[in-house]
Amino acid sequence: MKPVMALVGRPNVGKSTLFNRLTKSRDAIVADFAGLTRDRHYGNAKQGRYEFIVIDTGGFEPTAEQGIYKEMAKQTQQAVAEADIVVFVVDARGGLSAQDHDIANYLRKLGKPTVLAANKAEGMQEGAQLAEFYELGLGEVHPVSAAHGQGIRSLVDVAFEPLNLPEEAEDADAAQQSGILKLAVAGRPNVGKSTLINAWLGEERLVAFDLPGTTRDAISVPFERGGQKFELIDTAGLRRKGKVFEAIEKFSVVKTLQAIESANVVLLLLDATQGVTDQDAHIAGFILESGRAVVLAINKWDAVDDYQRELVRRQVEQRLPFLKFADLHFISAAKRQGLGPVWTSIGQAYKSAMMKMTTPVLTRLVHEAVQFQSPKRSGMFRPKLRYAHQGGMNPPVIVVHGNSLEHVTDAYKRFLEGRFRKEFGLVGTPLRIEMRTSKNPYADKE
Repeated sequence: MKPVMALVGRPNVGKSTLFNRLTKSRDAIVADFAGLTRDRHYGNAKQGRYEFIVIDTGGFEPTAEQGIYKEMAKQTQQAVAEADIVVFVVDARGGLSAQDHDIANYLRKLGKPTVLAANKAEGMQEGAQLAEFYELGLGEVHPVSAAHGQGIRSLVDVAFEPLNLPEEAEDADAAQQSGILKLAVAGRPNVGKSTLINAWLGEERLVAFDLPGTTRDAISVPFERGGQKFELIDTAGLRRKGKVFEAIEKFSVVKTLQAIESANVVLLLLDATQGVTDQDAHIAGFILESGRAVVLAINKWDAVDDYQRELVRRQVEQRLPFLKFADLHFISAAKRQGLGPVWTSIGQAYKSAMMKMTTPVLTRLVHEAVQFQSPKRSGMFRPKLRYAHQGGMNPPVIVVHGNSLEHVTDAYKRFLEGRFRKEFGLVGTPLRIEMRTSKNPYADKE
């Protein structure tokens, strides 16, 4: 599973700028005044050989006892508890403050692995100007510039080097090669995830064990059906009560993200009595971004009337239109109704995600699509699609080669996707299409 990095520090030290730099996005709002970020913000990051989840937090005041600052402190405490590594961000130009000391004292008491990053250090000498930060007692000070991208790569290397991540990746690959299908059951709290797993197991309780080789204790359940071995990953109630303080909420976004990343197929469970919420849409977005095969199931279908059923159907169409490729099932985990077809869809989704598509067939489909409808002309150029081949699985990736392909519209990509899906019978898996334009060998010659 992907490790988790939390960015912690007082207001306006550049945590959100560093978050955007790590995730290569603009998801976190950045402005030159303090207190802009209040809630936790999650993103996927990749630096060098490391892939990880990064959490942006608001300005941290560990001693806050009331008001919005107390709530912001709870959000940061949650992020620190979820993280494998904490990056404590300080302001190299603003210097050391009493609040920095408070945060350092809090982190030292927790004993969480911490890396000290002095941001806004562009153009500064590493000597005397950074010496005062050694007072915090958190070891080496790493000068970085989130705005200019300086020192970010080395910061990530220092942070994750002690975790021995490549060995964990090898363990995950070995588990996949053993023929075990990893199925994650994701959803909001109290939608019936544990009830569903119990119904599958035929047990009155969730039989679980700690999966070895993971940085976090992911609860998984071994299961076999029809000769196929499964590893069911549950995302609810994964922390033992004695290990968690009151500020920790029962539902952990990080747990769901890690379960999705480690799975082959994700069963997204919705609650018919509550409809499709924003949190459901966020989880669905994570699934799509991760490229995982997905099956939708609406639980507690027996507990709602016809009006609510029609309302839920419309909500699925309106809020989850990007998951049209996924099968939708209406079930009751408590009464064990409708569970058989769910397994059929899980098998089809996994088969589609691992589908092998030959180059001749893909190229023929591309040529037939162009004959049926040519891509839209852009100025003097009309994109020319020459051939296609498969570029990956889980999710399937189709790479199309040709000329001027940067002008191919999203609408035409969806048109191609529809023809590919129909030809290969792809159900329940995202399909990614990459356009690669051939380089003109005479472009640099006069």
